Amino acid sequence: MELSRTPSGLGGGRGTLSVLLLLLVPTATLSAAAISAPPECGRPQQLSRVVGGQDSRDAEWPWIVSIRKNGTHHCAGSLLTRHWVVTAAHCFKGYLDELSLFSVLLGAWELENPGPRAQQVGIAWVLPHPRYSWKEAAGADIALVRLDAPIQFSERVLPICLPDASVRLPPHTQCWIAGWGSIRDGVPLPHPQTLQKLRVPIIDSEICSLLYWRGAGQEAITNDMLCAGYLEGQRDACLGDSGGPLMCQIEGSWLLGGIISWGEGCAERNRPGVYTNLLAHRSWVQRVVQGVQLRGRSRGGGQTPSPAGRRGIRETPDHLPLPPL
Repeated sequence: MELSRTPSGLGGGRGTLSVLLLLLVPTATLSAAAISAPPECGRPQQLSRVVGGQDSRDAEWPWIVSIRKNGTHHCAGSLLTRHWVVTAAHCFKGYLDELSLFSVLLGAWELENPGPRAQQVGIAWVLPHPRYSWKEAAGADIALVRLDAPIQFSERVLPICLPDASVRLPPHTQCWIAGWGSIRDGVPLPHPQTLQKLRVPIIDSEICSLLYWRGAGQEAITNDMLCAGYLEGQRDACLGDSGGPLMCQIEGSWLLGGIISWGEGCAERNRPGVYTNLLAHRSWVQRVVQGVQLRGRSRGGGQTPSPAGRRGIRETPDHLPLPPL
């Protein structure tokens, strides 16, 4: 059983890849000029293997970062501002006092050939969610990473949006995941380690709760988790994809709907991926990160926010002292 997807991809290689061959936008030529002002979140300026996934294109997901330990890919994360990355808390289990081992690589597409426009910075400190318990498959699996130097925005380095209060992710919503993790259990992403992507539908939380049922009083799927993927297996996130984004496009902007957190095995039947739900932790992120951008549905258009059901998301007002900036 594999729970936390910490060290290695988007795995499950028996699926038919042709169903995933979806080009999101036309390709445009990259320019070398850096973007000086904070750019609009969630809008790549050009779009060019998760298990059962496919190669992404250069600069297709410019907010995805590689969190590296001792120079090797360890987890993924998402860029929020010049100073902040969000990832899974379990990526730093046992290492909060050894952050000098870590760095963040931005603007990379092929990890073995990041190119001259990629940026690598150290980590100043890591702030796990105050309710995270450091147990496998625990709730509140989210951490904010403060970079030790501000990054420069470019076509390859852009922030992702957080969902605002208008956003809901009902079952069957089509989202995407991406990462550099294993392509199957025990099979690392091959040379040149090209960023993989996979389209995944949101799974009803009641169904997912039954699939991961552990008995009365031992609920595995908590109110701040969501599930996405395929009940037949074959396509999924895997080791090394931890901390990466579940990305959903709403009204032209890519929003961070969730963070890759855990699962049992990779691409196993009736064991879909489990994600930390950003709708549950948006308020906490906003309190910590200045300048994070939110997007949602335009007033008067799109879906009307529906009331939360009995497994609805609750935003808990968790307060804690913050380290100095």
